[in-house]
This record gives sequence, C-alpha cells and structure tokens, in this order.
Amino acid sequence: MTTGNPPEFDHNKKIVALLGSSSTAGKGQVFDWIRELRQRPSNGLYQFRNFGVGGDLAYNAPQRLPSIIANRPEIVVVWIGGNDALALASVKAKRFFQTFKRLPVNPSSDWFRQDIEIIAHRLKNETTARVAFCSLPPIGEDLSARDSFQGELNERVEECNDAIRALAVKETIGYIPLHEAHRLAPAKAFSSFRFLPFYRDAFRTLILGKNPDQVAEMNGWFLHTDGVHLNSRGGLIAADLVQAFIDQHLTNS
Repeated sequence: MTTGNPPEFDHNKKIVALLGSSSTAGKGQVFDWIRELRQRPSNGLYQFRNFGVGGDLAYNAPQRLPSIIANRPEIVVVWIGGNDALALASVKAKRFFQTFKRLPVNPSSDWFRQDIEIIAHRLKNETTARVAFCSLPPIGEDLSARDSFQGELNERVEECNDAIRALAVKETIGYIPLHEAHRLAPAKAFSSFRFLPFYRDAFRTLILGKNPDQVAEMNGWFLHTDGVHLNSRGGLIAADLVQAFIDQHLTNS
C-alpha cells in the first residue's frame, strides 16, 4: 500500500522512493514535504514515489520493499523510527502499536536495529539505488529534558539515531541529519502520549480545512503541529536536506 502519490506515472523519469511512516505519508496535520519536492523545478528529472504509511514502525516498513524494488529507483530515502521511539518511551503507545500494527515481539532498541538492517541490506542487494537513512527529528521541543516524559523521549530518539548513524557507517550508505538540523532551545515539552489530540488535529485538517501551520499555532508548537508531526517550518528543513542528497547524487552521477 502506498500513499501520497500522484495518479500519473512517468516512466521516462528517474524514481525517488521515500519510505517511512506518517511523517512521510504527509496526510492530515502532517506537512507534505514530498509534495514540496515534486513542485520544485529543479526536480523535473525525477518522479517521487511515496511509500509512507501512518503508524508504521521499522518492523512494518519492509512490507513495502517489494513495491519499491519493482519501481527500480534511482534514490531511496528512508525515514523511519519515530513510532519505535514512542513505543519505547510510552507503555500506552507500545500497547497501541502492538495491536494496531500486529507486532510479534515487544519493541526494543535491539529489535529496531535489526529491522533497519533488514531494510538497508535488501535495498543494497536488490536495487542499484543510492540509499540514505534520515535521523529522527526530536519528538517534542524541549531538549533540556525538564519534563520527565520528554526526557525519556529524548533518550529513546537518541538511541534510535545512534543506531541509524552506526548503520550508515557500517553499510556505507547516505545519512541525512534531520535531528541535527532540528536542534531547539528549551521550549514546549511533549509531556504524554494521548490519542485524543491526534484525532482532534486530524478533524481540524480533514473536516475543518485547517492546514498544518494553523494547527501548529493552535497547539503552540514551533516546528511541529502536535509534538510528533512537522509543520511547514520543520517539514521544509526535511525537504531541503533530502534535496541536498538528491543534488549530490546528480553531481556525482
């Protein structure tokens, strides 16, 4: 299952495949940074294919690898792990993902490392694509960890990012520093994992017609709409970093 793709498919263009969860899918209260890339005149040589599915953990992402491989991509960008970090930090989130995504084992840092290795190995062995993994942006906007749950989240996000950095070195693949680019001064904390705010914000966008930046303003976030998903300010940082990776590939090819 893919999301966020335009109806047309131009076989004369090189394929950029983007694999991830809701931050890649770009629906509802999430800024669609892939749409931003599609609209840039400099990307006329590329067809962007969106393989993001909301709620996915690293365990779920390989389900879309056969479709990505069949597209014979020139570039693959993987941004996965935010939900893994949430599941590691919150018992409520862990139980939700275990049921919603039918996880066979309890989420753990070791399991995350194993899953991203599976993704990297398959992409390297079954495609000729230039592959890059993104580090995870902060969840919440208080890196000082004054709030206890925010502090736990910061640690879990950093654990996942350590694994992503190590994978990029080990497999000699690209590394896109989303987290490093989103470094923040102490600000609003993501203090708990609750379902109601996400449903409320989806209602605001899908029913009331609010855009992600309007939702961000309502909720008091700077780079996020809800503490997890990025607004245009944060999403454009992601778009620009992925753009730099694409441009580097064009220069070297």
